Amino acid sequence: MASLIGLRKLNGFLRPQTLRQCVSLSTGNAVFGKEPVMKDKKYALLSPEDMEHLDKIKSTITTTDPMDVSLISGVPEEHVKERRVRIFASSKNAMQSGTDNVGIWSMEFETRERWENPLMGWSSSGDPLSNMKLEFISTEAAIDFCEKNGWSWYVEKEKPINARGKSYAVNFAWNKRSRVSTK
Repeated sequence: MASLIGLRKLNGFLRPQTLRQCVSLSTGNAVFGKEPVMKDKKYALLSPEDMEHLDKIKSTITTTDPMDVSLISGVPEEHVKERRVRIFASSKNAMQSGTDNVGIWSMEFETRERWENPLMGWSSSGDPLSNMKLEFISTEAAIDFCEKNGWSWYVEKEKPINARGKSYAVNFAWNKRSRVSTK
């Protein structure tokens, strides 16, 4: 029992640890590594072919073809053909969040097939992709997503922002015409 304390699990089998890692030295078998290899109960009755099959299942599958998910996406083909996806940098929020969420890239489809609903006056659409807006960390992630779904795309360049230095003290300066006399 004491020699089982120093065992660890490797590849489905239990093997003894080295002398330095051994917790108990009460038996000579654990010290010299003569302990028999004990199989885990999950793998004890499996044949070598079954073990090989399990190893193949656990390994990753690699393909050379690019991934195309458009066949299983569920979107009708007429909504995806001849449409382009616009990838653009989201604008800065005008509220008090400052520069939070800046640098996020969005993706949206071009607008088509809209009409005004006669009952309520709401705008309606038969296009399932018209209101879809996805956000990505980078343009590369958005482009990869479009290519994976088989969509044609274009990237809208970021517009440079001309940042002007502002000072709160300018609002109260006496040498500017912003101060108006009340008398």
